[in-house]
Amino acid sequence: MRVLTISDAWHPQINGVVRVYSALRQVMTQRGDEMTFITPDRFSSVPLPSYHEIRLALVTPNMLARPIEDAKADHIHIATEGTLGLAARRLCLRQGRPFTTSFHTRYPDYVAARLPVPKAATYAALRWFHNAGGGILVATASLRDDLAARGFQRLMLAPLGVDHGVFQPSPMIASDLPRPHFLYAGRVAVEKNIEKFLELDLPGSKLVAGDGPALEALRARFPAAHFFGRQSSEGLAQIYNSADVLVFPSRTDTFGLVMAEALACGLPVAAYPVDGPRDVIGQSGAGVMHEDLRVAALAALQIDRATAQARGAQFTWEAATDAFLAHARAVSGARAASMSASRK
Repeated sequence: MRVLTISDAWHPQINGVVRVYSALRQVMTQRGDEMTFITPDRFSSVPLPSYHEIRLALVTPNMLARPIEDAKADHIHIATEGTLGLAARRLCLRQGRPFTTSFHTRYPDYVAARLPVPKAATYAALRWFHNAGGGILVATASLRDDLAARGFQRLMLAPLGVDHGVFQPSPMIASDLPRPHFLYAGRVAVEKNIEKFLELDLPGSKLVAGDGPALEALRARFPAAHFFGRQSSEGLAQIYNSADVLVFPSRTDTFGLVMAEALACGLPVAAYPVDGPRDVIGQSGAGVMHEDLRVAALAALQIDRATAQARGAQFTWEAATDAFLAHARAVSGARAASMSASRK
């Protein structure tokens, strides 16, 4: 199957969206399927305010007509709700092309953290965007149920995975930093709630792996913490294997891919009892969820790394690709069947 994915987020960015579609493409290629992309690097663009790593393509629906036609795709997937996503949505509706979308990010929470915009208004805009397609892919059952209650339609469960060739147990690297090592990994931005982790009274050392607009402010505010900046997947795996607990302070992530990666390396997780951690940790005993994040972090020290690794092994990109392609075939197949019936 040939899938054309349209995404406002792409390399050289390092974020969950880029990692998801890079992984799906890799598995699809190995199987003989194909995923191609239309991304901002094809067009003039401007940086997204407060998130300069993301470039907003200066694009109209007409400018996408030729690239979409040339792709000769069996299915179109719109990954993001930026300018490219909006233009692709409009063109697909105009031409009667079936498409799916993904709900990767709780933008209502992110926007509300930066601007005085009611969450209800942002959710209304997102409903308008996503409900126009043939299906909305979501990573967890919790997110599916939440969005259904908010009026989103045709929700399709499409779990995420882990590259077990990279994220796997390996020997701990020696460190002069006092133990235990409590780690935050991910984008360093206001919506990730990282300061709640850095404010905790914990023994040992606090580590932060990742980059983002809040990095320098947090460095200045928490000089005792150790900031490692942007990491490759291999570098992040080494850090997971050398830490004692991953502390995941976000209350708004739709999944939390770093949790699954950390678990695959055998690193227990401490988190708030919210959607995302509830789905990734579940009842596995591989992490601790508590409204007092300090309680969760200290309790997670007692978890055996084999328990964490066993839970992480359940997340695979092979299963994620199966689900993604099944939904793509269902939506495009339904459209083809409808067109065939109309010609009879």
